[in-house]
Order: sequence, then structure tokens, then C-alpha cells
Amino acid sequence: MKRVLIIGSSGAGKSTLARRLGEKTGLEIIHLDKIYWKPGWVEPSEDEWKRTLEKAVSGDEWIMDGNFGSSLDIRIAACDTVIFLDMPRALCIYRVLKRVASSYGRTRTDMADGCPEKFDLEFLKWIWDFEHHSKPKMERLLARFENEKTIIRLRSNREVENFLMNFEAV
Repeated sequence: MKRVLIIGSSGAGKSTLARRLGEKTGLEIIHLDKIYWKPGWVEPSEDEWKRTLEKAVSGDEWIMDGNFGSSLDIRIAACDTVIFLDMPRALCIYRVLKRVASSYGRTRTDMADGCPEKFDLEFLKWIWDFEHHSKPKMERLLARFENEKTIIRLRSNREVENFLMNFEAV
């Protein structure tokens, strides 16, 4: 486990798991939100994002967390392990609302500078619809790589805690 990709809905716990796994492994943590966004929530051009992503996945060892469905195929191809946090959508919504309440107006450590936490109904709708829109695409892509990659699916906080408790860095 040297190139680990953590995926799942917003609020599933990707960044938290990345940090905790990083503490156990010593691997570099790459938060996609941190390398994607520019100050003021400005998106990079498609070419700029592709170059940034290619550089990020070229490293020998990393833990990368984030969604960005348009680049999922590139990231899965580059990793050796995928951890899919397949959490209930109500839990994801709750976590995002809690995050907004505790960090509103401030930039989180896993977010790009100049991108303060904000309340966004469209984002909440995206999380709620994740199960029907984004998840099926992820599932199809994971199925394509199931014989080439280690795929770990965690569906609850208990499963995440058990995974971390039983994890042994190789």
C-alpha cells in the first residue's frame, strides 16, 4: 500500500481517514481540494488541472483523497489501493453541516488557501444525490479495476475504526 486513493461522497470522512492513515504510514497526503481550487473558489483551466494532477499521481508514495469524478480514472490507474468510503448519505449531510457550523468563514487545512468554508444548498443536494448520480459511475470504474487494484469498501464509522485498528503498514 504505497499509492492509496480515498474516495466517497463529500462528508464521508475522506480527509480525516487520509490524515489518520498518513500518521500510521508516513506517506505524503494529497488533498485534491487543496491542489484543485484557487483562492476565491476559482477553478483551474482543464489543462492546468491535468498538469497538476499528473504531477500529483507521479509520486512513488502517497495518500490522495477527493472526488473530482472527471479525473477518477487517472487516479485509480495510478494507485495500488482504493478505499471507498461508502457512507450513508444522511451521515454525510450531517458531517458537512457540522463542518460548516464549526468552520464557517475559515479555510480548513485540507482546503486551498482563500477558500473559506461556506453554506451551499446546491452542494448539499449534490451530496444527497451522490448515491444515485456519482456512486454508480464510481462502481462501474471500480469494477473495471477490481482484478488489478486492492479495493477496500468501508460502510460505517465502525468499519473505518476497525480498519485503522487492524492496519499494519507494509
